[in-house]
Amino acid sequence: MKRILIIEDDPVIAHIYRTRLENETYAVETCHDGQSGLDRVQEMNPDAILLDLMLPKMNGIEFLKKIRGQSRFASMPVVVFTNAYLPNMIQEAIAAGASHVYNKATLTPKQLLDCFYFLIHGQSRGADPFATGLRGSSGAGLAPKTSRHERLRKPGEVPGSPPLPVFDSELYRAFISSKPETIAELRAVLQQFMETSDDAIRDRHVLDLYRKVHALTARASLANFADIAQISSALEVLLKELHEQPSHINVSTLRTVAQSVDFIGELLNLCEPRCGDLPAPNILVVDDEILSRRAIMHALEKGNLKSTGLEDSVSAFRLVGEEEYDLIILDIQMPAFDGFELCARIRSFPTNQNTPVLFVTCLTDFKNRAKATVCGGTDFIAKPFFFIEVTLKAITLVLRKRLMPRLKTG
Repeated sequence: MKRILIIEDDPVIAHIYRTRLENETYAVETCHDGQSGLDRVQEMNPDAILLDLMLPKMNGIEFLKKIRGQSRFASMPVVVFTNAYLPNMIQEAIAAGASHVYNKATLTPKQLLDCFYFLIHGQSRGADPFATGLRGSSGAGLAPKTSRHERLRKPGEVPGSPPLPVFDSELYRAFISSKPETIAELRAVLQQFMETSDDAIRDRHVLDLYRKVHALTARASLANFADIAQISSALEVLLKELHEQPSHINVSTLRTVAQSVDFIGELLNLCEPRCGDLPAPNILVVDDEILSRRAIMHALEKGNLKSTGLEDSVSAFRLVGEEEYDLIILDIQMPAFDGFELCARIRSFPTNQNTPVLFVTCLTDFKNRAKATVCGGTDFIAKPFFFIEVTLKAITLVLRKRLMPRLKTG
């Protein structure tokens, strides 16, 4: 019997994958941190490893480097899952010797099983595991998002779209049953994080919140809640950066974290699974400073959000009258007319009356925040900003606009 070691700090996710692999007649063991995983791999000598990169005591990159430095583990298959918003860590995992790297927010049990079968037995079973975007260790990369169905039917829903597979139905029910506890835990830790002024205590709270959101990402994906998985995967990266760079905890980042947790709560209350990607959003960025504009557009690209950039408000004014956008991002200080005036003019066009407008600016005092609201602005981010903060805010605003009918009736 082939043996697989799972190294994953979330016991729920570890249990799900262990059960699935055991049903395929693998002998499976689990470890909840990198150090215990390293100790166990020496004793167990498994045929393959499933490794999360974000682990306590020793992260997945360090684990990979240590086992690849030992000749007996040099060619052992190691399947890694991680967050797609951590491209540097993905590249480090590839360089350290990962056999394959998956996006945790979109990884399906079938993809994982097919991958292990190929790596352990040297042949595919039916569908080619490389068809989903997997590449070998010589050029491993992040598997792109794949969808099992465009939209998954809930248990009891009128037929017309594909039903949930049996395993997904079980995960769906488990996810739904834990919904009240999940919301309560997130909000309780968020409140503690927001209210404390002690740096050491606040750091513990942000780390606790990160771990809960980190676990939510994979659970939401396995239960087919693609929208929640997308938001939580971006939020966990912002929380990770705030933990590593606490000097960036400010009014802007606190507001972004709080809004994201609130939105996750709204999405949890909708109780509607969905697989696959929404249509690509149409985003406009208007900033006369080229470096700032490029920085914002780069932050959007990190979230697979393509955008159009303009340097002057006059051109933007003409464009918003002709084309509908999912999100408009504005600077305040611009020639011709400033961001406030442009926002007010945008609201005069039927095409973009309800389009969210996000101000990204260094003018963060109360007066300018108030003016942003009065002219029709939706939200505010202070410069300088974390790239992931812009990414997270943009994903939240785009999803909120697209899901507004459901949010109002949910």
